Amino acid sequence: MHKQMCSKIVKLMDRPISQLILVLVVVMVWTTQVQAISTEALKQGIPSLAPMLEIVTPAVVNIRVTRVRPSSARFFSNGEQLPDEVRRFFRELPQGGIESLRRPSMTGAGSGVIIDAQRGFVVTNHHVVEHAANITVQLSDGRSVEAELLGSDAGTDIALLQIMADSLVDIEFADITTVQVGDYVVAIGNPYGIGQTVTSGIVSALGRAGLNRDHYEDFIQTDAAINVGNSGGALVDMEGRLIGINTAILSGNGGSNGIGFAIPSDMVAAVKEHLERDGEVRRGLLGVSITDVTADVRLALNVDVGSGAVVTNVLADSGAARAGIEISDVIVEIDGRAVNGSRQLRNIVGLMRQDQEVELGLYRDGERMNLSATIGGARSEASGVDRRPASTAEFRGSRLRTRELTEAGDTGVDVLSVRRQSRAWTAGLRAGDVITHLNRQAIDDLAAFEALAADAERLMALTVIRDGQEMLLFVP
Repeated sequence: MHKQMCSKIVKLMDRPISQLILVLVVVMVWTTQVQAISTEALKQGIPSLAPMLEIVTPAVVNIRVTRVRPSSARFFSNGEQLPDEVRRFFRELPQGGIESLRRPSMTGAGSGVIIDAQRGFVVTNHHVVEHAANITVQLSDGRSVEAELLGSDAGTDIALLQIMADSLVDIEFADITTVQVGDYVVAIGNPYGIGQTVTSGIVSALGRAGLNRDHYEDFIQTDAAINVGNSGGALVDMEGRLIGINTAILSGNGGSNGIGFAIPSDMVAAVKEHLERDGEVRRGLLGVSITDVTADVRLALNVDVGSGAVVTNVLADSGAARAGIEISDVIVEIDGRAVNGSRQLRNIVGLMRQDQEVELGLYRDGERMNLSATIGGARSEASGVDRRPASTAEFRGSRLRTRELTEAGDTGVDVLSVRRQSRAWTAGLRAGDVITHLNRQAIDDLAAFEALAADAERLMALTVIRDGQEMLLFVP
């Protein structure tokens, strides 16, 4: 068609000027029509993520947190008159100003995903909201809403928030068992706080672990760009279903190098149930030490199994001991789910409810057998040490309890919870802290703490251990 049109144009060149103008008009109209047809063809022939993203992106939110610096990070300046209740905690006049008691705040940002529009549930990363004094969720339509932290779990890096707002949009969970390496995926978040951003890639690997040995890891690896601020955002499939929560990158410079990790949606759902019910994950414990099945293990134990978890130790008076599990047993199944290795069994059991009955499939002396076991509590059965009475007390908006005995004989007071906006919260006290001293006097239990607190002045100095670090907090 194009050649024919050009030939006609050449023949018309000998015509009068009026006819040439007419020809030019015809050519322009023809060109416009061709361009319109080509544009329509491109729309139909090249896939676009826009329709899916239009539905999904309203469920991805920006999260802003305000954190309070610990009191111990600031000091007083020379020459200022110190209050008597503060002066006695120091041997000499400290550096800094009296204004340092008014601890300045730090801000941070991340992303989150609305998973239940009716109840206002938002999932994000634990590290995004850790030690937050205030949490604000900004919706895709620009609205900002204060959020309540319902619970958080460092072991899986998942936190559950709740917001109160109308016209929320949530996201559907994918069936994680259908996700395969090579599937196309999209990461949605708020990198560097610049606004909602979409990147695409594929699933690079499944079942990744080893970033933190103490955590419960079963990551989806993707090459979709995940940068700072994307934490807590959504990793979705081509149908807009949630397959994971973005959580980490492997990078030497802090930027995306094509190796990002997301917490799989089935783990997110399991943790969400714990946090909604208890505000924390009360880890289940089977009561065994385990290792992976290897070629050497198969030869040594004379078992013909491809994978599983080999029992290397059974704790006394644990669920495993009562069920009859023995050393050298190879666990290959739990409640109908295949066990491919020790890490997978640890992840499954750790997210089960305490007192839950489970069916275990295992091999012993080359023979397959099934046993029923009861999942126990991690603290009570792991140490095998008697627990002290679980009496609690309220202190400035926090709930305290005598620290449970450990094999190391550690003493002190556990902080079980802290009410938001209370005096304890404002001072920086958080659930999980361990109070070891009050006004520089060591405390062994809750009774000792209460006795010292009753005799103390209005401002109290608490020595607190958090994540292995000692800090000083002033509680009015």
